[in-house]
Amino acid sequence: MKVIICGAGQVGWQIARHLSGELNDVTVVDNNPDLVRRATDTLDVQGIAGFASYPDVLDRAGARDADMIIAATYSDEVNMVTCQVAHSVFGIQRKIARLRSQSYLTAIYSDLYRRDHLPIDVVISPEREVAAAAMQRLSAPAAFDTETFMDGQAQLLGIVIHEDCPIVNTPLRQLTDLFSTLRSIVVGVRREGTLFAPEPGDQLFVGDQCYVFAHVEDVSRTMDVFGKTQKKQDRVVIVGGGNVGLEVAKTLEDQEKRIRSKVIERDRPSAERAAEELERTIVLNGDGLDAALLKEAGIERADAMLAVTDDDKTNMLAAVRAKAEGCPLAIALINDPTLVPLMKPMGIDAYINPRATTVSSILRHIRHGRVRQVYSIGDAEAEVIEAEVLSTSPMAGARLRDIDFPEGVLVGAVRKGDEVLRPTGGLRIDEGDVVAIFSMTDDVPEVERLMQVSIDFF
Repeated sequence: MKVIICGAGQVGWQIARHLSGELNDVTVVDNNPDLVRRATDTLDVQGIAGFASYPDVLDRAGARDADMIIAATYSDEVNMVTCQVAHSVFGIQRKIARLRSQSYLTAIYSDLYRRDHLPIDVVISPEREVAAAAMQRLSAPAAFDTETFMDGQAQLLGIVIHEDCPIVNTPLRQLTDLFSTLRSIVVGVRREGTLFAPEPGDQLFVGDQCYVFAHVEDVSRTMDVFGKTQKKQDRVVIVGGGNVGLEVAKTLEDQEKRIRSKVIERDRPSAERAAEELERTIVLNGDGLDAALLKEAGIERADAMLAVTDDDKTNMLAAVRAKAEGCPLAIALINDPTLVPLMKPMGIDAYINPRATTVSSILRHIRHGRVRQVYSIGDAEAEVIEAEVLSTSPMAGARLRDIDFPEGVLVGAVRKGDEVLRPTGGLRIDEGDVVAIFSMTDDVPEVERLMQVSIDFF
């Protein structure tokens, strides 16, 4: 597949890294020559320096025979014009655009993106993706990472193994015998900074970060097995009232169960806008690092604090301050992945990586076969891929034990009809089943081969 990626920032670079690693023909376009050089020096991609919306620049990038264009520059307008030029001049079939402005995303204006208007096939909103990720974190406060799959019927949980974990030093194969009715499976383990897919004989040690795939009805029991207690979130303080914070606050207001939330926003116009758009949420204008203002927001009584400003360091310090004031759960928005190792020593419970969520959203619309969802783990170290099994897939009609999965691949769950099942060696995979697969990044091409459909499906 020939793909043009417009924008060589963190999101564009990560997408290029994924696609080039899977032997796609990738060209990166950016008006910053240094970013283009970084991409061509570190990845197996071609690079063009220039404005992505210019027809001659896209022509030099190979737009005449490209299969897809991904517009992920920092400008919404450039991304929109790029898709229009790609469609009108070059006839590129698949167009994906990242749009930040909420005005472009309002449902009543959705006709804007029709093929005969502004032809964009997929619109990705980082703010909405991050807000959804924040809600996921709040839904499982004892987990450092979480994502839902299979239409909300299954959940991926990131769990840190502590001394009080009942299953420390227990081989994973014994967990099946000990908890025979528990629909959950450990699909990934990070130990001393290295992520891997565990073998049945592997044990979990104190300090491990493990990724567990569980049926949504068994999440609470799974957390109990791992020594974690779940507490409902009734009071939430949000530091940052910009697009992300506002989206989170709106989502909290829409919950069936009443959640009391307060927003702290330093910029007065942004605070006033948030106050106008929110109905039941109190908005405070001031510095989220101010101890007095946090106290006024009731941080010592809050069940959780979300720091979602556009500054990583502010988010980290606000989370540390909240913990110092007695808040049991602090979650920080972190753009720079190099800051993530500081989370644990600073006592921050969980983080949200907006670029990783955006990358996951874009990858969801790129994968071969009937891919329904893709979730990127860590610094693009692994993916969880949810896909429908078609009749042309090598998996169709085979039992799990007979499928030649690479060492870095584990099946997390299988859905047959409306029933989500824990994977066992004797489970037969049939056409129409939905599978969720944990795969190390290097093994993703092989997973795609297993899910690959024939040319008749394109």
